[in-house]
Amino acid sequence: MTNFWKPLAICSVAALVASVGTQVARAGGECHGQPNMAAAKEHFRQARDALGRAEHNKGGWRDRAIEAADKAIRETNAGCEFADTH
Repeated sequence: MTNFWKPLAICSVAALVASVGTQVARAGGECHGQPNMAAAKEHFRQARDALGRAEHNKGGWRDRAIEAADKAIRETNAGCEFADTH
């Protein structure tokens, strides 16, 4: 008899990850008609990616910069969501 629990668990986790990933991708404001906000958000994401690839933590400064980039992305998303609904 084969163990069907392991494939079931793997499929369940994959479905959960896909579902959460889709929700995260949709969240965060589309910046409709706001090209400067959309451009800023893309620049923040590029900066965040570069910081993530940087070597060493630089005495904690890299981690703080990553947190600041994450916050900038969240704040830009919030601004886009607000503008899209008002």
